[in-house]
Amino acid sequence: MNILTQPGASRREALLLVALIAAFLGVCLIPVDAPRFQSAIHGGFSLLQWYAREHVILCLLPAFLIAGAIPVFVSQNAVLRLLGPTANKVTAYSAASVSGGILAVCSCTVLPLFGGIYRRGAGLGPAIAFLYAGPAINILAVIMTARILGVEIGVARAVGAVAFAVVIGLLMHAIFRREERARSASAGGFVTADEHDARPMWEAALVVMLLIAILIAANWTAASNLSNPLALAIAHHKWAITAILAAALGTVLVVRRHWSIRWLATTALGVAVIAAWVPQHPDIAFAVGLAGFVAQAFAMGGEEREWMEQSWDFTKKILPLLFGGVFVAGFLLGQPGAEGLIPAGWISASVGGNGLLATAGASLIGGLMYFATLTEIPIVQGLLGAGMGKGPALALLLAGPAVSLPNLLVIRSLIGQTRTLAYVGLVVVMATITGLIYGHFFA
Repeated sequence: MNILTQPGASRREALLLVALIAAFLGVCLIPVDAPRFQSAIHGGFSLLQWYAREHVILCLLPAFLIAGAIPVFVSQNAVLRLLGPTANKVTAYSAASVSGGILAVCSCTVLPLFGGIYRRGAGLGPAIAFLYAGPAINILAVIMTARILGVEIGVARAVGAVAFAVVIGLLMHAIFRREERARSASAGGFVTADEHDARPMWEAALVVMLLIAILIAANWTAASNLSNPLALAIAHHKWAITAILAAALGTVLVVRRHWSIRWLATTALGVAVIAAWVPQHPDIAFAVGLAGFVAQAFAMGGEEREWMEQSWDFTKKILPLLFGGVFVAGFLLGQPGAEGLIPAGWISASVGGNGLLATAGASLIGGLMYFATLTEIPIVQGLLGAGMGKGPALALLLAGPAVSLPNLLVIRSLIGQTRTLAYVGLVVVMATITGLIYGHFFA
């Protein structure tokens, strides 16, 4: 009997056959000797190398630790009261938008944190609002946008990002409300409000807040053209601030959770030695501190070991998808200063003017291209100089930092394909509509 005619398997096998034929033809027809193809391969690996060097140690590893801490130390009752499906909508969406905006992280670093609160029981709507707000509502990026691209587009970006976080979250909740009810039912219902927690909530909140503060301090940057004295002072003393926060975290863990003060002191000494030995590479000292921290947590056992296991679970699920997505984004779209497989001229031509196609094209490109924090501003500045309209520029600023191809691959693994498509669709459509309105009035 032919395998393609077997009951229940014909469609799957036919799709597999088509995929194999397409892969075969693709391999046979790849222009491996073409300069653009070789340049695109180089661009993919170059972007991946840059991402690994600049984001993994300082951004993602602390984010994974925070994500792992949420399901272990943060009471499910507290998450449900604040962000759960039955929580007060004003409180839930306000908290999600504000807490996400305070982080000021890129679209990839926010993913473990989103996964942590969603797995802990946060409703889909507030969790999505947090997911969008993290990279989109970035105070420093908004200030830089106003200074470099103009006050009007800076204000439009700030207002649009806050509105997007709330509206997209509400729409996702409305679209998938039945599935969310089924999710809560399959999880055995919600925790009651009078559930007693073994440890005080302030202790877990303090640990998580200190971890978040370390993440922010270690990744703090102040652009050269930003004259804010406080931002520049923090940037100048960022590693001293990070060390103080790490010492505070160690003190809390020793006093409240009985970590070994000898081990933490040894780790701190190792970090100080490495920092003095290679001061031009503070990320190495930071990695040594993380390694000592993780080793001590594993040695403690109990909740601390569970914390590390949860963090590892996020790491192994998210990091490979991020690496693959970053490479594909670099291969297709390139990076600042280098073209990918798709010529930069095509991209510039597709976003010229303030029409519907240009604005939708800018939203779609923003939804695929990876932007590190703040890099979207010089890119948009260059595109404006090449003829990009103000409407598409705003659309790119609203869609680009919050969504990317690597980001979408991970979101799909966390909430499923249908929800991911709905999320990116809402981002692109809303960015397009907002860009059209803005372009009409400010062209």
